[in-house]
Amino acid sequence: MDRVKLSGSLEFSRLIYGMWRLGDDSDTSPAYVERKIQTCLDQGITTFDQADIYGGYTAEAVLGGALKANPSLRAKMEIVTKCDIVAPVGRYAGARVKHYDTSRAHLEKSVETSLADMGIETIDLLLIHRPDPLMDAHETGAALDDLVRSGKVKAVGVSNFRPWDWELLQSAMTARLVTNQIEISLKEAAPFTNGDLAFHQRLGTRLMAWSPLGGGSVMSEDGPLGAVLDEIASENGVDRSAVAVAFLLAHPAQLLPVLGTNNPDRIAKISDALKVNLDRQTWFRLYEAALGQEVP
Repeated sequence: MDRVKLSGSLEFSRLIYGMWRLGDDSDTSPAYVERKIQTCLDQGITTFDQADIYGGYTAEAVLGGALKANPSLRAKMEIVTKCDIVAPVGRYAGARVKHYDTSRAHLEKSVETSLADMGIETIDLLLIHRPDPLMDAHETGAALDDLVRSGKVKAVGVSNFRPWDWELLQSAMTARLVTNQIEISLKEAAPFTNGDLAFHQRLGTRLMAWSPLGGGSVMSEDGPLGAVLDEIASENGVDRSAVAVAFLLAHPAQLLPVLGTNNPDRIAKISDALKVNLDRQTWFRLYEAALGQEVP
């Protein structure tokens, strides 16, 4: 599988395994988690996406159980995690309301907790999970710079930021923001026209794409989009998900789709998306079906 350079020595696999459901599985044993990781590694998927909030603040520790049981796994992986969402569950059960916290104190505490839960010494990429309306860009930017300088974090980025949020934070930092993880799929096509992709293409930023299957809705689609997906899937000997991901891979922004499932059989098929080559007209057939009308 192709490797993608984000910055310096930091490289990701073109497809990324998302671990947002890791703590929700009926089996969270280290052996079973290692099986999922190894199934990814066997396909060349070496990048794994986490967040402190996943599984009600449990998923990082579930991953950590596997890494502690088999320390040799860590050298084969790039680990992404996120912070700043404070929800009234788990370790933040005492919070009065769900909110965001991009203060220095919260970021530093979150990183320390993530490192301990996963049993690792360095986070390959730390993302600010959601734009914080109360963010002091100078405080947040300085905290992120210090985390990189400390070696606890190799690189930093953001998630769900719009261009103006990105520019504000970047203006207060020395380190370069290396990615923005955005929601984009056949069912969430706004970034193709709202300027987000154009903004990051101009900067040369490689974007991570979360929910590339529209939260699973692509798989259950029974309208015109479903018919086109099935036709292309049949032609290529793959399932719908591979076609939906190939749709994103074909974009010149060179998106990095983040795919998450607890089903080992589905994990083993993630790389099928690389088997599908969409020419321009086929790409627009999918786009038209997703929009429900031809392009203007």
